[in-house]
Amino acid sequence: MAAAELERLRMAGAGMAIAVLTSGGDAQGMNAAVRAVTRMGIYVGAKVFLIYEGYEGLVEGGDNIKQANWLSVSNIIQLGGTVIGSARCKAFTTRAGRLRAARNLVEHGITNLCVIGGDGSLTGADIFRSEWAGLLEELVREGQISEEVAKKNCRLNIVGLVGSIDNDFCGTDMTIGTDSALHRIMEVIDAITTTAQSHQRTFVLEVMGRHCGYLALVSGLASGADWLFIPESPPEDGWEDLMCERLGETRSRGSRLNIIIIAEGAIDRSGKPISSNYVKDLVVQRLGFDTRVTVLGHVQRGGTPSAFDRVLSSKMGMEAVMALLEATPDTPACVVSLSGNQSVRLPLMECVQVTKDVQKAMDEKRFEEAIQLRGRSFENNWNIYKLLAHQKPAQEKSPFSMAILNVGAPAAGMNAAVRSAVRIGICQGHTIYVVSDGFEGLAKGQVREVGWHDVAGWLGRGGSMLGTKRTLPKTCMEKIVENVRKFNIQGLLVIGGFEAYEGVLQLVEARGQYEELCIVMCVIPATISNNVPGTDFSLGSDTAVNAAMESCDRIKQSASGTKRRVFIVETMGGYCGYLSTVTGIAVGADAAYVYEDPFTIHDLKANVEHLTDKMKTDIQRGLVLRNEKCHEHYTTEFLYNLYSSEGKGIFDCRINVLGHLQQGGAPTPFDRNYGTKLGVKAVLWMSEKLQQVYTKGRVFANSGDTACVIGLRKKVVAFSPVTELKKVTDFEHRLPQEQWWLNLRLMLKMLANYQISLTEYISGQMEHVTRRTLSIEKGF
Repeated sequence: MAAAELERLRMAGAGMAIAVLTSGGDAQGMNAAVRAVTRMGIYVGAKVFLIYEGYEGLVEGGDNIKQANWLSVSNIIQLGGTVIGSARCKAFTTRAGRLRAARNLVEHGITNLCVIGGDGSLTGADIFRSEWAGLLEELVREGQISEEVAKKNCRLNIVGLVGSIDNDFCGTDMTIGTDSALHRIMEVIDAITTTAQSHQRTFVLEVMGRHCGYLALVSGLASGADWLFIPESPPEDGWEDLMCERLGETRSRGSRLNIIIIAEGAIDRSGKPISSNYVKDLVVQRLGFDTRVTVLGHVQRGGTPSAFDRVLSSKMGMEAVMALLEATPDTPACVVSLSGNQSVRLPLMECVQVTKDVQKAMDEKRFEEAIQLRGRSFENNWNIYKLLAHQKPAQEKSPFSMAILNVGAPAAGMNAAVRSAVRIGICQGHTIYVVSDGFEGLAKGQVREVGWHDVAGWLGRGGSMLGTKRTLPKTCMEKIVENVRKFNIQGLLVIGGFEAYEGVLQLVEARGQYEELCIVMCVIPATISNNVPGTDFSLGSDTAVNAAMESCDRIKQSASGTKRRVFIVETMGGYCGYLSTVTGIAVGADAAYVYEDPFTIHDLKANVEHLTDKMKTDIQRGLVLRNEKCHEHYTTEFLYNLYSSEGKGIFDCRINVLGHLQQGGAPTPFDRNYGTKLGVKAVLWMSEKLQQVYTKGRVFANSGDTACVIGLRKKVVAFSPVTELKKVTDFEHRLPQEQWWLNLRLMLKMLANYQISLTEYISGQMEHVTRRTLSIEKGF
């Protein structure tokens, strides 16, 4: 965006009044959206009003509508629920109620409304907008406002953000609150799994989703549930016999527990509800298993928002203000949505209509169509769950064998990828080997064949069950080649970080010397640093961001108690600043120093001055993040000494080095599902390539496209040849030469510090904050 255009945009905000409200059921992340709308609105020169208690506050007016300042939304990004309240409002469903609401908005000169809620709340906003002119005319007739005031406020602009834990709104891949709800569900499932194993119990877990089975589906995929009920795909008649048969089968093969997940809106083919208690009684009567029911209920709405929901909400909030600034009389009410990995604006009522079409298809028992209407991601999740939940014999034994290994530092989600790769490989009829301790283990012959049940229970485990080391092939090439020959390995799936990419590149470059290496190879990027070329997002980075975020939340809480304290927190990531940047956005950090965004002593001085000014307000705390290799000389110790010296008498400093806690812990729901999907897609791609290069009873793969990195690139999963990626990789600093997340840097600065200069905002990559390229880190 050019400087002149940006200046015009800022001028467009002057004199505007924007109001934001939350309505319907609360969802984690709503506060982050309120914060972003408020601060972006203030940044562009508009007046921003907070409407308390949703539409009820809009109708009642008075103290329910308050003008906000920059500090009004400080320290709320980490809070669950909505600090401005939400209430169901019958009055707003009537014209008389909407007339009162219009009067209250006009009183404050508000003609721009941002509504955060579900489809019902957003539909109400659109009705309000369509009636606006008529409502003002009525207010003029009744003498409540003058014609001049009516003329000045003649148009109401509406933008919606979807806040719903059910992810039941069509047109967006993820709604605000969904990821956090999945976190709550997986925390419960992980806890229940341990007690279920102890007592050899079956647990029936009921999750929210009266009309949409997304939470049940994704939690079932992330936990490896034995059976799953969702309203979009009722089980076939006679499901009771099949379910009990499968549960019994699982126990007979050594499993000590069964997990059944049921959406609250689950039905059978005739439309009759299937209750969790009915399923429990069925298992007890037919199998005699000790069975318990757990209804999660509103715990799914509670708790702190996940990192993803905080970042998503912040981006959507900024985009909402952009949409209001650019609105014209002909612009329909829009909703800010997530498509693939981009934020987009879509016509609100078109999305509402498609959402209604899903329910209509379900009511009319067109269930396959209902799944398709939910979107490609929903359909893929359902198909992959069915593939991996129960073993299906391969139609025929294939002539191919594959080996799977982990390389580099451990990352959450590695085990999920191994599990899905093993199981889909067995479904394809391949012989599947796993290798312990990476390339070093391959060189030592630590190779064993695995079966379907050998990877049971791996989904929720952190670290690497196979063991992983950083050893590269060039140190033991001869022995690796020997064991590739010995075990007749024709496909190699390497799951790991930059070492995994570099290792496969070394194997490919050695093909001319060793014919045994003319095999199909694939890299699944798995590293908390998110620094592997060929993908926007690596396995493990979501878990690491959440781990860092949770630590920073606690640190901020500590600073709130002691007052006038600044914490300098060091994160991992090597030279890659992804972890620092995204964590910084998620916790509302005052600054985040990274290698890719060079900084000078003048920048450090400006940050110290900002914190000095901040201590004069009610928010007497500071949080500064530093990537471990962001600068050769400006070390964490240096920053501590500088801040301590310059802030002497105003604030004191403390250092926290987060260290390896960022690598530990159970994988997040996203990393479990992302790993599962990448494992499936990688093996299917390898199977296809093996068929293509199989001639005369042997595999001979020597072209560049037979050794690839699988990755999520914007909207699609792509396979990029390792040799081509070499051209766009900085091997000295172990980084891709271009990194999408750098687009987030200015958003971090702007939402943290309202004193950011116009010049700084233009420099860098301002154009990436516009709606068409505002990337999002999740969407697979």
